Amino acid sequence: MSKATVSPSWFKRLEAGLKLLELAVPDTLCERLLTFLALLVRWNQTYNLTAIKDPLEMVDRHLIDSLSILGHVQGKQILDVGTGPGFPGIPLAMAMPERRFLLLDSNLKKIRFVRQAVLELGLENVEPVLARVEEYHPDMPIDCLISRALASLPKLLSLTESIRVANTRVLAMKGTVPRDEIEALAVDYEIETHTLRVPSSLGERHLIMISQRD
Repeated sequence: MSKATVSPSWFKRLEAGLKLLELAVPDTLCERLLTFLALLVRWNQTYNLTAIKDPLEMVDRHLIDSLSILGHVQGKQILDVGTGPGFPGIPLAMAMPERRFLLLDSNLKKIRFVRQAVLELGLENVEPVLARVEEYHPDMPIDCLISRALASLPKLLSLTESIRVANTRVLAMKGTVPRDEIEALAVDYEIETHTLRVPSSLGERHLIMISQRD
């Protein structure tokens, strides 16, 4: 694998995206995010971890998109279901080192990359998990469960039924608002829809927040 280096153009793109999100982050976090991106670019040349090949596009579609939900993440133990090569889990974990992130995927190739990223970046608050979501049993209650376009909302809730507890908040990242999926949910869920502020190249992005009714 050839080694990918961090380009100044990546930093400018990340800086513009963070400004759009109205996030003020230290330069050290930007450097770590782009070091992670460089690692992904290098691995992607051999292992095809993401269909996106252009690093500048990766900044928007992976880093900025992941960080767009930062203000909605709550609790101490966060589960990223279907994390793929670590999105949105790794960027969020970098931004919130005080929280523990479990990054789950059933794809061995992608979890191997996540393990390498955790090792190289020293991410002590990230635990990669190789498992199918319906067969996974966490060692502690999950406060917040995140999914980025993994499944329809009803299927997502069905797959994660044994993982969630009464106060687990589900954050489902979507493009357009999935009104049919929302209508199909049981009446015992509280649902909030938030428009995410992201670069225009990403089109519509929404966050569907789901919690159990009291």
